[in-house]
Amino acid sequence: MLLTRLADVSREVAATSARSRKIALLAELFREAEAADVPIVIPYLAGRLPQGRLGVGWKVLSREVAPAAEPALTVREVDARLTGLSQVSGAGSQAERTRLVGELMGAATADEQRFLLGLITGEVRQGALDAVAVEGLAQATGAPPADVRRAVMLAGSLQAVAEALLADGPPALDRFRLTVGRPVLPMLAHSASSVAEAVEKLGACAVEEKLDGIRVQVHRDGDDVRLYTRTLDDITDRLPEVTAAALELAGERFILDGEVISFDPAGRPRSFQETAGRVGSRVDVATAAEAVPVSPVFFDALSVDGRDLLDLPFTERHAELARLVPEPMRVRRALAHGPDDAAAAEAFLAETLHRGHEGVVVKALDAPYSAGRRGASWLKVKPVHTLDLVVLAAEWGHGRRTGKLSNLHLGARRADGSYAMLGKTFKGMTDAMLAWQTERLREIAVKDDGWVVHVRPELVVEIAYDGLQRSSRYPAGVTLRFARVVRYRDDKRPEDADTVETLLAAHPEVRP
Repeated sequence: MLLTRLADVSREVAATSARSRKIALLAELFREAEAADVPIVIPYLAGRLPQGRLGVGWKVLSREVAPAAEPALTVREVDARLTGLSQVSGAGSQAERTRLVGELMGAATADEQRFLLGLITGEVRQGALDAVAVEGLAQATGAPPADVRRAVMLAGSLQAVAEALLADGPPALDRFRLTVGRPVLPMLAHSASSVAEAVEKLGACAVEEKLDGIRVQVHRDGDDVRLYTRTLDDITDRLPEVTAAALELAGERFILDGEVISFDPAGRPRSFQETAGRVGSRVDVATAAEAVPVSPVFFDALSVDGRDLLDLPFTERHAELARLVPEPMRVRRALAHGPDDAAAAEAFLAETLHRGHEGVVVKALDAPYSAGRRGASWLKVKPVHTLDLVVLAAEWGHGRRTGKLSNLHLGARRADGSYAMLGKTFKGMTDAMLAWQTERLREIAVKDDGWVVHVRPELVVEIAYDGLQRSSRYPAGVTLRFARVVRYRDDKRPEDADTVETLLAAHPEVRP
């Protein structure tokens, strides 16, 4: 498949709000695709690179390269070139990356260049495109949509199911079953503004601690234990203490869902960054385990003794979990039977926050496990942190944001009156906001290198964020987690913005 065809469909999908039209566009694309194209086409459509981060900075990407006159690049050729780019390292790597990017861009037409820039920089984001792609795949192959969704859930990979479907048709779906040793995509939660709202929506429910750890799926078959992350990476070798804990459980064959988290000597959770650093560590695991040990905390059972539990109500799944897992290894919870119990549920949230956790997840007792989906029967409630920050710069957008200033550089005030950049965000912006901020930021611009527009520090924007993490990339030594725009604060001056000192005081656990 030619890259130009994929770029055209990506642009059309982004430009339409009608779900039926999106599905039709993807169905047509899948009918044209070969099975071998699918592992590339699907992540590209969703704005993901199979290679992950490429190590290519703005300076390299902002170099102008004359485009090709006619489209010739195939998606598989692009994927091969990006794989080569991702493997560059060592002395002279910057020059080599510059050369490889230049060759790729020189082989692309102007439209393909824009698509590639957006893909590499992460601005080709299509929201919940995977769900739409499932519907498009079903339409393209004549398979029942529900069967395709379940196969994706059990395979843990839309690409794998799509490749099998396009190669062998609907009968290929029978291959995908819940199997110990093969991870499935985890069930996710929507957000609610309060516990009372969540209990009102769900009725009889469990209110469980929301731990700020790393999601883990534990598979055991006899003496063989495998551990998988939310993104289905196998991390068994990194967490020997979790393997040991799984081997101590009563069952011989099961799949459990939970989190791993690290506690300090006082029994309070360490920062997310410490836990994530430990889980990500591949070198000298024994020393890392001694310095930052992690503990599994389970909250669901997907399979026990060869029995698939996914379609059972949460009450029954939790009963199986309680039979296998001792209470200290299960997430704390409280039951609510309806709105009359909202006050008790709010008290449980307050206790959870006091223990150092980030919030709660409210789960309907009668709901099945909707693997790989953000189900309405799980609602997370977390206190929202907000800051008033100053816009220091913005980056030109790509895809549907071409011609708009999109990715904001956010700064907090220092004691000396200067500003320390805390990170970037392009989330939370409506089309109207994008148009307004593009016009306004150009009015106060001091420098435009074609990629980043630096501005006078005059605009204050309210930013919601989930927390802080340490970062050597930013001058304050910290960066915002999951930052998104709430609104511009026309009523505030730059000198009214929040300070670095105020921010650090609110998050003592991540002081640099």
